[in-house]
Amino acid sequence: MSMTLASQPVQLDVSPSKKEPLLFLCHRIPFPPNKGDKIRSFNILKKLSEYYDVHLGCFIDDPFDKQYVATLAKYCVAVFHLDQHKTLAKIKGLTGFITNQPITLPYYFDKRMQQWTNRTLAEHNISKVFIYSSSMAQYVQGKGGQRDEYESLERVIDFVDVDSDKWRQYANKKTGIAKWFFNREYKLLAKEENSISAQFTHSLFVSADEAQLFRDSQPQAQQAKVHGLLNGVDVNFFNPKAKFSEERLVPQVPFISFTGAMDYWANVDAVLWFVEYVWPSVLAKQPDAIFCIVGGNPSSEVSALAKKKGIVVTGRVHDVRPFIEQAQCVIAPLQIARGIQNKVLEAMSLNKAIVVTTMAMAGINAQQSDGVIITDDSNAYAQACLALLDEQP
Repeated sequence: MSMTLASQPVQLDVSPSKKEPLLFLCHRIPFPPNKGDKIRSFNILKKLSEYYDVHLGCFIDDPFDKQYVATLAKYCVAVFHLDQHKTLAKIKGLTGFITNQPITLPYYFDKRMQQWTNRTLAEHNISKVFIYSSSMAQYVQGKGGQRDEYESLERVIDFVDVDSDKWRQYANKKTGIAKWFFNREYKLLAKEENSISAQFTHSLFVSADEAQLFRDSQPQAQQAKVHGLLNGVDVNFFNPKAKFSEERLVPQVPFISFTGAMDYWANVDAVLWFVEYVWPSVLAKQPDAIFCIVGGNPSSEVSALAKKKGIVVTGRVHDVRPFIEQAQCVIAPLQIARGIQNKVLEAMSLNKAIVVTTMAMAGINAQQSDGVIITDDSNAYAQACLALLDEQP
């Protein structure tokens, strides 16, 4: 058996297998597992590969990740990947205003992915499909009242979060045309999520709370198909006794860190809130303190924060653990969130004190303690950070 890598097919030796074939469609290459959605998608792929011959179709939206395609040979018998240029994808997304679709559908639609999907299903007689992210369901979904040509398939989708509700939260923070835009996406995406759930065999979410939120919006007949599948954390990797870089990342000064993909709106919003409402109070008491924003692809708003006193924007790093381990205080001040925040689990696994908002703790069954401080008040947030900075040398 061989593994095929597209767009230019490359043959790799894969051990012969008699496992049942499975189609796995993912909106972003599930490797490396270095950000929230990819941590979950990779671990699901890894587990499914133990039981199925996985045919993976995915997009690559970060050129850095192309080097990892061959790594997927360990888990897949075939990989079809398409480069996604974000500017072009955004332009495609705008066609949703013409077709009355949520922008995420045309954003992630590519006829080459549809052709590969149909061909793979037919050639390998595939009867089981796993979809990661609602935007990929369109490739195995009946369209607009037409007969569902994929209804014979056993289709399972991992929505991860109730994405439509994130758009609702965004809308609540906006005014004018932006509010209208986000509300439009919220309503259309909620309609699409309901349509997917009606057609698919099972719908998964990242926590019991997230599953219940979606279940409550569904007809009684569909509620039993909605399940929570919790995220975990790699406790061997995020182990306080593990060996990783001992080199000081910043001078021996009070050090606060935030980790996350820095082109993700919720993370951008979180650090902007912290810098505006909390950081000045911290600097007033700890003028030498450093706030390190750790994560790839920082937005222009985040990059601009590096001009402010005491703020470091790292961009992509090879290993986030030293930035967590060396910090006296880890923060997760999310104002918008759905699902489970891996950054919180990772800090807890490394036995680091973390100051969080209520939003950041959604779906995590942990109470306020010495290691987890929960507050939504900016003054209390600053005092919690200062208390942790004062505790440590």
